[in-house]
Amino acid sequence: MKTGLKGKHAVITGAASGIGFETTKRLLAEGVNITGTYHSSKKGLEELIEHWQDHLQIIQADVRDEASVQNLFRLANKAFGRVDISIANAGIANHEGVAIQDMTLEQWDRIISVNLTGVFLTAKYFFKNLETYPEEQASLILIGSTAGIFGEAWYCDYASTKAGLKGLMLSLKNEIVHLARKGRVNIVNPGWTVTPMAEEALTEEESVTRILQTLPMRKVALPKDIANAILYLASDELAGHVSGQSITVAGGMEGRLLFVPSDIDPSRARG
Repeated sequence: MKTGLKGKHAVITGAASGIGFETTKRLLAEGVNITGTYHSSKKGLEELIEHWQDHLQIIQADVRDEASVQNLFRLANKAFGRVDISIANAGIANHEGVAIQDMTLEQWDRIISVNLTGVFLTAKYFFKNLETYPEEQASLILIGSTAGIFGEAWYCDYASTKAGLKGLMLSLKNEIVHLARKGRVNIVNPGWTVTPMAEEALTEEESVTRILQTLPMRKVALPKDIANAILYLASDELAGHVSGQSITVAGGMEGRLLFVPSDIDPSRARG
């Protein structure tokens, strides 16, 4: 199947691991030039660059910092010209859940600064790039989460940022067309996926059982499942009339179990 992606240029934040790394590999295989970012470790990307040195550049960037994001796009333009595709993938979550009454403002601000402000800055400088290099097509892809759809007890900070991305997407899909007539903005919402962020939960049998009880397909996603959805939205050939949409890649998840059978007392069903 032709994707029309060969020769395009994509910026992928959080490209060094998990979904970002798999997406980087997938797009490189399609002939896309990639500017991939990392925050602390570039180990995986260093292995890729040995084989893709003419099509991949690696940039250390802190998406919370405006000067860092501005510099990212400056270096991207210098290396490969106009950025046609921006994938705002960088995101964090606390390893342990915290009830809102125990959550510090510092934690809340830290999650917001990466997951929401970081996406705002990535979109801002992607759009500035489109203003500098006017063409008809462009694609911005935000990486959300099922937590932004269903909520996530003990992780209200993370869920709030991912829910906020929908409002940002719905606004920006109306703005991008003033810079690129056929420009598109969409969200991919992964469910449980085998990534470093979810690794701990997916190694505990009880946790995995609870997770699978929410999924009709009774399996979690691999990073390639999410990367394939991102590739689809990146392609003007495949998704050229798709904008303002949320694609959920979660094995049919409809919600989250709040309780397992042992938590339920039927005698109290009527209050």
